[in-house]
Amino acid sequence: QVQLQESGPGLVKASQTLSLTCAVSGGSITTDRHYWNWIRQPPGKGLEWIGYIAYSGSTYYSPSLKDRASIYRDTSKNQFTLQLTSVTPEDTAVYFCVLVPVPRGRDYWGKGTQVTVSS
Repeated sequence: QVQLQESGPGLVKASQTLSLTCAVSGGSITTDRHYWNWIRQPPGKGLEWIGYIAYSGSTYYSPSLKDRASIYRDTSKNQFTLQLTSVTPEDTAVYFCVLVPVPRGRDYWGKGTQVTVSS
């Protein structure tokens, strides 16, 4: 069974770069037609999709975040990382890494990690 675990700083200062890593076990991030996503949930709000890195290494981002977000991977460590630049308090959220296989079956979610941006 695939398991995902987010890690990173819980507190970031405004204007800095947020970096979160998702460690994957029980499966490879290069598995065909697997898409590795970052999703966040600000306090009191719904889920917001940030972007993904595909099994091939290609990436795709939400239009609202594409200028600040980047996702890259380390296949030797079987993990992928989100970087979000120029953060503001509005980036405060619980951040999740999520495996979405195609065709769609079950999605696999990490437990999430709280990130607070201080002004």
